[in-house]
Amino acid sequence: MSYDHLFNPTEEHRMLRDMVADFTRNEVEPQAAEFDEKGVLNVELFRKLGDLGLLGITVPEEDGGAGMDAVAAVIVHHELSKSDPGFCLAYLAHSMLFVNNFANSANAEQKARVLPKVISGEWIGGMGMTEPGAGTDVLGMSTTAVRDGDHYVLNGSKTYITNGEEAFCFLVYAKVDGRITSFLVDRDCPGFSTGTHLDKIGMRGSTMTELFFEDCRIPASYLIGDEGGGLTHMMRNLEIERLTLAAMSVGIADRCVDIMVRHGQERLAFGQPINRFGQIQRYIADGYAQTEAAKCLTYNVAKDVTPENNNRIGSDAAKLFAAPVGKQVADWAMQVMGGSGYCREYPVERLWRDAKLLEIGGGTLESHQKNLTKDLARLHPVA
Repeated sequence: MSYDHLFNPTEEHRMLRDMVADFTRNEVEPQAAEFDEKGVLNVELFRKLGDLGLLGITVPEEDGGAGMDAVAAVIVHHELSKSDPGFCLAYLAHSMLFVNNFANSANAEQKARVLPKVISGEWIGGMGMTEPGAGTDVLGMSTTAVRDGDHYVLNGSKTYITNGEEAFCFLVYAKVDGRITSFLVDRDCPGFSTGTHLDKIGMRGSTMTELFFEDCRIPASYLIGDEGGGLTHMMRNLEIERLTLAAMSVGIADRCVDIMVRHGQERLAFGQPINRFGQIQRYIADGYAQTEAAKCLTYNVAKDVTPENNNRIGSDAAKLFAAPVGKQVADWAMQVMGGSGYCREYPVERLWRDAKLLEIGGGTLESHQKNLTKDLARLHPVA
């Protein structure tokens, strides 16, 4: 059975996939190992995503974006992650965590000033939510903002911030009188600084660092929405974030299935291709089945997610299911390849390292389990 209508619901989606697949194959793949080794973002390549119109993929056309939907966002993350999930994570932090969130929450003046810069790639963006003492427990954040005339003064810190080293602007959550509020903070704001490079086991094609706010003064015009509106902004954006993270895991799994299929035919043992052996057949067949299941769930949820239509159950379920699939299929691919899969000469060990983050970032597996249990109980109350 063909599921193409689900993965490419329109001709525009198909053309987008072809374009991103070509870009990934021709430009992302050749640099992936090098920038993984360096542990830095390929900024020059990243800005080419702006030339392709991908940095504002979900931003309405009237605001300078591509005007596409959540399925389109999933397509881009799916295809990029087949070659370089670390590079894709930088794209996600910019296009979803900053640009998509900002475009849905900012006022007309803010959008006119900032969106052209971030959609073109001139400015790289990021988002500051996680703190040293508050990760999944976002309500426990301690960063504060106090109004002081025509400014707000921010104090606190954020950690594990993707694009922290390269970004010029950040969407930062802080508490105003105990209520979570959204702010635009950029490097021109006095009292704002970033920490040293945080080294990572995987997703090394993107950087991670801390953000510090020490009596950081930002203009009152940098308040996004209303005081206390940050929680709504955060929760609305978490859905497309979780979907695109699920799509990254699907991309990793897709690539690893392809590697297993090819290696299973080419590698000989005991005078025959190793795909003649039942153990190898299990890895290939189960890997394919699990990848297709994760793919179908992710795309099926994506088709119904819009800024106006919430589907936390769907997005939590997609990421809860898909994230372990990427890690498991990468592990099976390494097992099929044997010693060569464990060597850095081949991409499997990098994909294997990259996959783990997807069980942690954008909501841990445990947080999705908690959310789903609570939301399903609300849908099916006991009489």
